[in-house]
Amino acid sequence: MTPNPTTPPTGPATNPAAPKDAAPRRKHAALARPDLGEFGRHELAILGAPCGRIKELAARLLPLLTPTLRVAYIDADHAAADAVRNGTTPETGMLAAGASAELTDNIRFARLDVRRPLDRFSQPELLAHQSLALMNGNHFRARQQLVILDPAKPLDKKLDRLTDVRALLLPEGVTEVPAYLRAHLGAAAVPVLPLADTAALAELVLREWHAAAPPLRGLVLAGGRSQRMGHDKGQLAYHGQQQQRAYAAELLAPFCQDVHVSCRPDQLTELEYAGLRPLPDSFADLGPLSGLLSAFRLDPNAAWLVVACDLPLLTEATLGYLVASRQPGRLATTFQSPENEWPEPLITIWEPASYGQLLRFLSLGYSCPRKTLINSDIELLTPPAPGELRNVNTPEQAEEVREMIKN
Repeated sequence: MTPNPTTPPTGPATNPAAPKDAAPRRKHAALARPDLGEFGRHELAILGAPCGRIKELAARLLPLLTPTLRVAYIDADHAAADAVRNGTTPETGMLAAGASAELTDNIRFARLDVRRPLDRFSQPELLAHQSLALMNGNHFRARQQLVILDPAKPLDKKLDRLTDVRALLLPEGVTEVPAYLRAHLGAAAVPVLPLADTAALAELVLREWHAAAPPLRGLVLAGGRSQRMGHDKGQLAYHGQQQQRAYAAELLAPFCQDVHVSCRPDQLTELEYAGLRPLPDSFADLGPLSGLLSAFRLDPNAAWLVVACDLPLLTEATLGYLVASRQPGRLATTFQSPENEWPEPLITIWEPASYGQLLRFLSLGYSCPRKTLINSDIELLTPPAPGELRNVNTPEQAEEVREMIKN
């Protein structure tokens, strides 16, 4: 390809006057990106059959998937496409009158029609609360595929769409996998199921979805100013001589692949000296949200089990109950506060989808993680031992809790 002389080079800039050992200039920040497809983290296209048959299979699968997953179904509007081909307007309602967007509250669901085409950036944002995107593969590509072997819809000219086939589905009367498809799949061990066996297919989808659940990493929130306590709450000792931030990290360790301690940049050295793994805040002055966003900036593809450092009564049993009750298909899994009906954000499993939601609330002027939980699709648990969720914020409370632990 011949370079365009009007287009600036995309590689690292070179400067003859710069020292030879100087680091190359970065045009953009080196950010870890969420592992997303066109529509979300988990997406599955059904193809290899006429559109009606694909939609019928999706309708059979949904009742078996939706008790566990939030499923979005994605298809094309054939009537609108026909209207475009026929030269008639596909727009209805206020769009036809000139509006650029129309939001309709249909009581049990909402609908948003927009003139602006959706793109690969807006689609995952709109479907952020969905744990699986199931789509008509005749019109859309997905990271993984279910292939119906319908002789009326051969796929020999669409093999480029078959990037990760998870199952081959045999309609009634079809017993063989076409040779071109066997050659394309090579040595891949792809299950072959009867198209009519909805239960087996749903079980396969759910099993693979759970196997792909994000890993769990731990985060102790210890970067606060402790103004009411008058002393760093993370350095207080309730259990022998062990500092509370180290005790909390030790509690998290059996459940997480690793544990970080959220901190201010000025705490970095002391935490390293204490043998902990510090994670300095890269978002400043946002309270607990600083630590949470910094964790997702480090790894946006993990779920973060977050615990505040001021919960000295918390036990491994309660954490184990939280992890065992985790619902990766929700935005978060958390406990209801013993003091009210609200979720408790500082002992919560935050799934990767919550990163964008937290940033969205921040863009609207809210830095409270609890507000994000209240307005999101979460799994809300009753704590097995409500007293363990007690925060300790003052010297008087700290002394009272020490006496409780001692006795």
